[in-house]
Amino acid sequence: MWFASIWIFTLRLPWQLGADFFLRHLLDGDPASNTLSWRWVAGLQTVGKTYLATTQNIDFATEGRFRPTGLATEAIPVSDDAPVPPPAAPPGVVAPPRGPVALLLHEDDLHAESLAAQLEEAGAEVVAVASPAAGEERSPIGTRGPLVAEFTAHALADGRDRAATAFGAPASALDGMRASALIEWARAHGATALVTPYAPVGPARAKLDAASAELAAEGLPLTMLLREWDATAWPHATRGFFPFRERIPALLRTQRIGRDGR
Repeated sequence: MWFASIWIFTLRLPWQLGADFFLRHLLDGDPASNTLSWRWVAGLQTVGKTYLATTQNIDFATEGRFRPTGLATEAIPVSDDAPVPPPAAPPGVVAPPRGPVALLLHEDDLHAESLAAQLEEAGAEVVAVASPAAGEERSPIGTRGPLVAEFTAHALADGRDRAATAFGAPASALDGMRASALIEWARAHGATALVTPYAPVGPARAKLDAASAELAAEGLPLTMLLREWDATAWPHATRGFFPFRERIPALLRTQRIGRDGR
């Protein structure tokens, strides 16, 4: 937030370039939370509310290690012609298809183990697991930094390995999520459909949407699986983390989740 505030209000640089820089160089440069956080600092997401980095705050929080001078003394909200879109309605929970399915993971959701009950109840049998070997490019103007690329590749490999163990199915690292590669992989394992964890927005969702029509045309429909607890929590995730945090105890009671996480 300090970086974003100084970038926007002191250096007067476009917030979009700063957000793009973070996407390419932060290990946790999530396409949604990163971009919305930059918009929030700029006064775009929560209209008129900005965040101003001050010398005193930075000095206090870093215990005197940093005391920058010349910072902006006011944070005038950035103007933007595009209105903030209203919160999207929660997507519905769709039942997985029955029979042999190929499970495709992506960097937005690598916890396939928590989908096991949903798949089993629907009569779906996971016969193969795969994910891209590397994550999707996050920026339209540059490539991700080497640390981000390495981190993402290791995360995808870990997710594949855990899913392969959980479902007792072979794991593959694919060269991206092109429809042609997905079709070849699914058919090689006798799958009649593909399933993937729900991807709300961002590069992974764009790739899935691009492949979906071609997969369907080849008789291999792609189903996005939304967990019941995600669908329950979704309507409350409209105003940032702190209002959502107040809902967590009630949400946990609704899902009957105990201290052991089950």
